[in-house]
Amino acid sequence: MTSLPFPSFAEALRVWFRIGCLSFGGPAGQIALLHREVVEERRWISDARFLHALNFCTLLPGPEAQQLATYLGWLMHGVRGGVAAGLLFILPGALVMLALSAIYVGFGEVPLIAALFFGLKCAVLVIVVEALLRVARRALQGAVAWALAVAAFAALFLFGLPFPVVVLGAALIGLAMPAAFAGGGHGRPQDGPPALLDALLAAEPDRIMRLGGAARRAGLIALALWVWPVALLMNAGGLYGDLAWFFSKMAIVTFGGAYAVLAYVAQEAVEHYRWLSADQMLAGLGLAETTPGPLILVLQFVGYLAAGVPGALLVVWATFAPCFAWIFLGAPYVERLHDVARLKGALAAVTAAVVGVIANLALWFGLRVLFGVILEVPVGPMRLEVPVPASLDSLALLLALLAAVALFRMKLGVVKTLGLTALAGLVLKPAADWLLSGFGG
Repeated sequence: MTSLPFPSFAEALRVWFRIGCLSFGGPAGQIALLHREVVEERRWISDARFLHALNFCTLLPGPEAQQLATYLGWLMHGVRGGVAAGLLFILPGALVMLALSAIYVGFGEVPLIAALFFGLKCAVLVIVVEALLRVARRALQGAVAWALAVAAFAALFLFGLPFPVVVLGAALIGLAMPAAFAGGGHGRPQDGPPALLDALLAAEPDRIMRLGGAARRAGLIALALWVWPVALLMNAGGLYGDLAWFFSKMAIVTFGGAYAVLAYVAQEAVEHYRWLSADQMLAGLGLAETTPGPLILVLQFVGYLAAGVPGALLVVWATFAPCFAWIFLGAPYVERLHDVARLKGALAAVTAAVVGVIANLALWFGLRVLFGVILEVPVGPMRLEVPVPASLDSLALLLALLAAVALFRMKLGVVKTLGLTALAGLVLKPAADWLLSGFGG
């Protein structure tokens, strides 16, 4: 088992950078990409450990996909692996967002860039659906697990309950009914040889304990590096103090991902602080939805419009520094629970709920890619998001079908599918816009 080719740190760096460059589509697309890269294609991590880590990250404030990458990087190569995976997940998107923010301020929106990212979004929609089906097939074992996944989806999509409430409720159900989930375990075993990390842990049973001490020290350092400059800036006051305080506060309360707090951020940034206008906030959200990396990078756009490059860098620091602290401080304890038999039922129940969470995110993303107008219709205590059929974007549907053919039929893989659909968007989107403007005139 020790002779298995466990990936080197340099090899892992290349994969984390690739993931950072391709992490489009919000948390659903990013989780799907992570699963494909490290579970399906490379077998670095088993389904069980991947889902175990995802369960923990879903409960944390901040972007769950970025924290999941940090957790997986730590499992593979310790603290340096976690730092590398987490930073490389952020860095490409942050650089792109910084460049687009500068372009937006200097020149306004650039149609060609928008067309390129439009094609990417359509391809990501197909990748998300494919990954959702794959994860559900492996993670949901038995009628009770399926019922819990459906209930979690309904709680989020129909009733708008917060993500952590849904996941914690699932854990309580699993604790109360462990026998109902005992057969499902924590993910269906993969065919073929065991995942490389599982083989390494079998050969080195004390590995997690050895990694844990360094992780806890790194977590305390990350906490200090976050709190100390924020406290200094707040003490100094002024614009930078306001930015440091406001976005540090956001980092603590962003449970359930970016969408859970975007309305509050928009209201405060536009109406209270007046860092930007409502139209500019919408433009920033549009840019963030089409770039790689966590959607919470829209906050970087707010920082740029408020204080230029220093403001953007400060917001990124205040937003993501605590993410490393949460993972390094919590992951060693969470990982110890992986093989505790009495918690298997709770973990399997949380896994089922997380499938519902991903399904909700995927549907949210898909509706907004394919339709221009979505109405919120109250039905008793529920609120349904209903797309207006007339607002269907025919080009988005066409590009999504192209991506589906490339991925499922032609087996081109993720990178080639993204490239093909982005190129098609670059060619067809300007032509479609020109035709629509011509007819409108």
